[in-house]
Parts: sequence; structure tokens; C-alpha cells
Amino acid sequence: MRVGFIGLGIQGGPMARRIAEAGHPTTLWARRPAALEPFRDSGAAFAGSPAELAAASDLVCLCVVSDADVREILTRPDGVLAGLRPGGVIAVHSTVHPDTCIELAETARAQGISLLDAPVSGGGPAAAAGALLVMVGGNEAVLRRCRRVFDSYARLVVHLGDVGAGQVTKIINNLLFTANLATAVSTLRLGESLGLEPNRLGELISQGTANSFALGRVAASGGLDSIAQHAAGLLRKDVGLAADLAARAGAEQGVVFEAAQDTLAVMDRLLGH
Repeated sequence: MRVGFIGLGIQGGPMARRIAEAGHPTTLWARRPAALEPFRDSGAAFAGSPAELAAASDLVCLCVVSDADVREILTRPDGVLAGLRPGGVIAVHSTVHPDTCIELAETARAQGISLLDAPVSGGGPAAAAGALLVMVGGNEAVLRRCRRVFDSYARLVVHLGDVGAGQVTKIINNLLFTANLATAVSTLRLGESLGLEPNRLGELISQGTANSFALGRVAASGGLDSIAQHAAGLLRKDVGLAADLAARAGAEQGVVFEAAQDTLAVMDRLLGH
């Protein structure tokens, strides 16, 4: 497939490079031309607008930050939907509200275009290693068409249901990750107060039944400081999305929300908020 990629950040950049290196004809666009400079050796073409990128693509992947970014890039006058031909596919790798993807899928369908919500988990290092987890909502036959592209940066691609199901899964994943950060920090602090060296404790626990990805991140960074610097805003957004989904479903929030809020409160203190 000819692939267009928009969103060349810490996670999206390695994903785009993996796609190009796998041999898929790749076109890139970025709001800031400087963001394209690291890809001059990738073999990818550069487009002057999202519509120009879409016109050169069978599949357009988005890995931007917010719902507003996804909407704007798809629907602006020179956006993706203005250039993508009928039969084309849009994959939303961003973590956004499932309703955003459902609404945009309807808009795309009116033009003969399919949309998959396909948020990813693992971060930049996993993207560079081709080891992301891709959580997909949408038509399964459309996913099969895109599978070789997704496999270029993923260790696991899972179809979860209709459009929106991927986003619900990713939001729950991020809620639990946020909660686990608080429990990991609390555990390492308890160990330190009992005379254990936190790094050694974290190293040991990571090999046992109490291991978690969050624990590994906390242990590797020595605490929440660096995580808060680059992830606090995104985690707060995702916890808010989870709370909205739970409220609308009449679901009990439970202890996972309490722990997630504890994490966000600690991060706020670290950031001086």
C-alpha cells in the first residue's frame, strides 16, 4: 500500500520510518517543515498539504495529539478527506474520544472511505523496535488490507470490534497505567523507608509476580519527575476520557480511578501546579 503519515513526534516518527523501511511507498506531511528534516534519508516523499499527501496514498495514518488535531487535519479545506480517493483508508493512531472516531468514520464513509481507530501502546522505543501494540476498531476486512503496514511497527495487532472499540481499550489501558504509577511509587517509597535501596527493589520486583510496565518506568527514571515532565498532560486527558466513558455508561469508577488521581496529584506537585 501507498502510505501517508502525519504526526512525526516521539512515537509517530519511528512508526513512519518503520513503514518506509519496510518498503511501502511513503509520503509525509507536517505543520512545521523542520519536523521533516530527520526523514530526508528515509526515502519518503514530502507533501505540501494533507490533501496532497492523501492523493498519493491508499492508507493515511494519523498520530497527532488531540481530538481537535484529528478533526482539523481530516476535515480542513486542504485536509485528508479532500484528497483521499474512494476506497482509501484512514487509521487514527492517536488516543482520542471514541465518539470522535465514530463521527469521523461516518463522514468518511459518505465519501467511500474507511476509517479504523487504531491507537498504539508502547512508546517511541517500542515503535523503533517494531514492537508496538495496535488496538483496532473498525471493519475487519479493511484491517486485513492494512495489516502488512501495521506489522511494520507492531508486535501485536488486535481487532476489538466496531469503530471506537480500539479507543475504549486504549483509554482503559492508559487509566490502569496511570494508576499503576502511583502504586509503584508508593511501593518503592515504602521499601526505602524500611531500609531497602529503591533501584534494587524495583529491579527485583520487575522479575516477579508484582511486575508492571509502570514499575519499570518508575524504577528506570528514579521516580515520577521525568515522566511527569512529558506525560502528565496526556495522562490527565486519558483519565478524563475514561471518567467520561464510565459516567455515560453508569459504571462504577472504583479504586483504579482513585489511584490514577493520586498519580496526577503527585505529578501536579512535582510540576509546581
